[in-house]
Amino acid sequence: MLSVFIFYPMFRGLLYSFQDYQRNRPAQRGWIGLNNFTALLSDDRFYSSFLLSFQWVFWQVCLQLLMGLIFALILNANFRFRGFVRTICFAPWAVSGVLTTMLWILIYNEHIGFLNLFLRTIGLGSIARAWVQNIDSVFPAIIIAQLWRGIPFFAITLLASLQSIPGEMYESARVDGASSVQTLFRITLPFLKESIIFATIMRIIWEFQSVDMILTMTNGGPMRRTTTLPIYMFQRSIIEGNYGYGSSIAMAGFVFLSVFAFLYLKANNFGRGVYE
Repeated sequence: MLSVFIFYPMFRGLLYSFQDYQRNRPAQRGWIGLNNFTALLSDDRFYSSFLLSFQWVFWQVCLQLLMGLIFALILNANFRFRGFVRTICFAPWAVSGVLTTMLWILIYNEHIGFLNLFLRTIGLGSIARAWVQNIDSVFPAIIIAQLWRGIPFFAITLLASLQSIPGEMYESARVDGASSVQTLFRITLPFLKESIIFATIMRIIWEFQSVDMILTMTNGGPMRRTTTLPIYMFQRSIIEGNYGYGSSIAMAGFVFLSVFAFLYLKANNFGRGVYE
């Protein structure tokens, strides 16, 4: 399964990145060495899409981690209907990306969208707009939409780790007079270190490769304000038919993610927990 669906496509993509492989010129297909990669170095759209991907990943992972931790701490407490509230909080994770996109397109709709209707109701109709068609609001709009979908992953992961922390640790801290803030930073977060590292590196990889929501909501527009690196790769390879150049973009992203993942894990001592 791994060979057929992962290793073989990766190997073919690597071979394509060294070829002049264009759909409209099949007779000229051939080996061109590093020409595709040298072309990347002078491609302004490659740099702009890479920078946009970095911004996208930064805001998504930071906000998802922060809000996921808050939700996990709340859901770990004892209160009535806790099971029902957990189900509601985790529901967005079970919804497909395309369905989530359609939901948020309706929310952001300029004429019938819930967001503009709500703003007009509370007297803020002056700031109502076409949220995903406006160049100033489109990027924050898709960040919020993806944030709604991504928070449950962190909440589920961190909640599972919270439930494995021995209760005696908190009882001893209370006896010693530790405040809630001290308990959070000296007990809770150290015990959550492994889960935070795992969840963060997974979300970085997933968000860097995120395509479905951005492609469905904006298709990289308006004016390339949401053209991340995977979207740019899709445009060059699938739409324009330049499979060789698109594969070189994919290989550049793969190398970046591999190096980043190694350095990130090394900086965090490869996720060793409080007992190691």
